[in-house]
Amino acid sequence: MVGAGSVAAATMVGCSMPASPAAVAPPTTTFTDADILNFALNLEYLEAEFYLRAATGSGLQASDTTPGSASPYQTIGSVTVGSAAIVAGTTTAQAEILNEIAFEEENHVRFLRSALGSAAVPRPAIDLSFFGPLAVAAGITTAATGTGSFNPFSSFDYFLVGSFIFEDVGVTAYSGAAPLISAAGVASGYLTAAAGILAVEAYHAAYVRTSLTGRAITAGSATAYPYITAANQVAALRATLTVGNSAAPSTMGSVETALLLPTSTSSPSSIVACSPTNAVGFARSVNQVLHIVYGSPTVGVKSGGFFPNGVNSIFATTTA
Repeated sequence: MVGAGSVAAATMVGCSMPASPAAVAPPTTTFTDADILNFALNLEYLEAEFYLRAATGSGLQASDTTPGSASPYQTIGSVTVGSAAIVAGTTTAQAEILNEIAFEEENHVRFLRSALGSAAVPRPAIDLSFFGPLAVAAGITTAATGTGSFNPFSSFDYFLVGSFIFEDVGVTAYSGAAPLISAAGVASGYLTAAAGILAVEAYHAAYVRTSLTGRAITAGSATAYPYITAANQVAALRATLTVGNSAAPSTMGSVETALLLPTSTSSPSSIVACSPTNAVGFARSVNQVLHIVYGSPTVGVKSGGFFPNGVNSIFATTTA
């Protein structure tokens, strides 16, 4: 599959990005507020499909995936799961949480499609089986498919790691895109809407991060709960996929915050994803998000990873 090749064949160059990167638009001739919202819609399609399948076993309804009007980005796609969906062995409380997140992500899709109207792009092709090769690249497993491969639907613990892959990216993507909204878009309420979605995504990310750390604390240590190590391996991989400024190494860093369990009230832990110096949340540019969801550090990549045919967006190609 295309997605597997992106990570498996890519050279992990170890580049990372500034700790608090400014939002940088890809070098297109022009882009509109609708283009920005449609990029966000692509990410919401991905999250909604993942969570709905984890919670219910099926994805978005057809009415939530169809094109608005004809444009160069109007290519509707199917969803490849690669393994049985719906998370196995969940408790009643866990199932309720899964359902809440799933239906909130579904509502994000509907909200953005409603705001965009006829300009809304359809759902692109999505490949959730990319979790397998991504886990191999992160060093979590040695098998991309079949026995021993990473399957976020196989248990609630694996589901948390799978969610960890998405949630931090979603939060930082909204933060990075918000400054790109035009003055007219701000007046029209687009910034307020984006901030509202960012808040809910941050709540989801907080739930995932505190669940992972809480379960490790209950187990007695991070060693006793290997899923927290897996999440940190994901964070390390994301840092290598994004591009920093190699000409000025002092500006390079990662917006990743590794999960570090508290050991005492006098020693800092690391649970919330934010700058350690000022506790401000991180931002990622559109380009940095593409590198992660395509699973490639390479410039000029138009597809791969979770989006085997690329995103339905004017911002579809990695540029730096």
